[in-house]
Amino acid sequence: MAILLLRAFLIILLGVVGFFYHPAPLDDYPVMGPLIGGVAMACLGLFVLLVERVVRNSSFKTIWGATIGTFFGVIIADILIYSVDLLEIELRTAKFFHLFFMIVLPYTGFSVGSKKAEWFDPVTLYTFFKERNVGRSYKILDTSVIIDGRIFDICETGFIEGTLVVPQFVLRELQQVADSSDSQKRARGRRGLDILQKIQKMADLNVQISELDFPDVREVDMKLIELGKQFDGKIVTNDFNLNKVAQLRGVKVLNINELANALKPVVLPGETMKVFILKEGKEPNQGVAYLDDGTMVVVDNAKRYIGKNLDIAVTSVLQTTAGKMIFGKCTEMEDDSRHRSTSSMPPAHSNDERNSGTRG
Repeated sequence: MAILLLRAFLIILLGVVGFFYHPAPLDDYPVMGPLIGGVAMACLGLFVLLVERVVRNSSFKTIWGATIGTFFGVIIADILIYSVDLLEIELRTAKFFHLFFMIVLPYTGFSVGSKKAEWFDPVTLYTFFKERNVGRSYKILDTSVIIDGRIFDICETGFIEGTLVVPQFVLRELQQVADSSDSQKRARGRRGLDILQKIQKMADLNVQISELDFPDVREVDMKLIELGKQFDGKIVTNDFNLNKVAQLRGVKVLNINELANALKPVVLPGETMKVFILKEGKEPNQGVAYLDDGTMVVVDNAKRYIGKNLDIAVTSVLQTTAGKMIFGKCTEMEDDSRHRSTSSMPPAHSNDERNSGTRG
């Protein structure tokens, strides 16, 4: 109630000021000058209250963006007006361009600045110009690759060069996962935060938390793509869908899963290896083992060796969309078969025995 009374008092006060201090009195109509001045000042007061209401319901970013946009619009309008004045054109035409520039350009700046306020955000501008240095290589971390944890091992080996960028919106998503009511999600989120903390403590690695955000973009994946365009950097992820979408939009991607597949040891048919038979295979008498990198090894006639280490010979290697599969056979079976074939042969007799048998 008090604010309404204050606003009404402001309008009345402006009307009174305009009535007694009107700028251009009409000599032929002495009464009209004060009335026009009072009404004009009252309307101006209503406009100020309208602006105050809009500002009150707007965020600081919107107000700041609209102010900066209007400021730039006025500057560009002044430059164009000065350019028009240099031309030898009629005064009436020049006045038309003056009014056009002074109305249209500030309005355009106000409209663009209010809708794209993040362009003029002080924190964003400072962070952008601080972080975007020529010659730097940026690797932007995705939420999934932080939770995965293998990025820490890669960083520890020293193969990652440049600057690791962790966006603020990725940290928020990681925090939401860590605060989830689901125990598994909560454990994964906390693991991701621990991995990120370990990476930050590496002395030879530069890690930056980027404040750049894109309020108009809702999905985190699309925010990462936009950030990759801004920094001209590469997104580090193990998300297959993000990998494809980023490549379609012209952003380079470093996929941890592709790196892991590329680093798997090359195995050729005929080579031997020692594996631990973990479980039974799908086919009869098959045994299944796994290498350290997760590659499945299927061994024929190895069912009875479950829970034991076994030397095998590689027979073939199959590359699938899910990864690589190795097929082998048990070398101990070959040794046993050779031993049985050897033992089944009749023993050789010496010449002395044959001679003695002949004499008898």
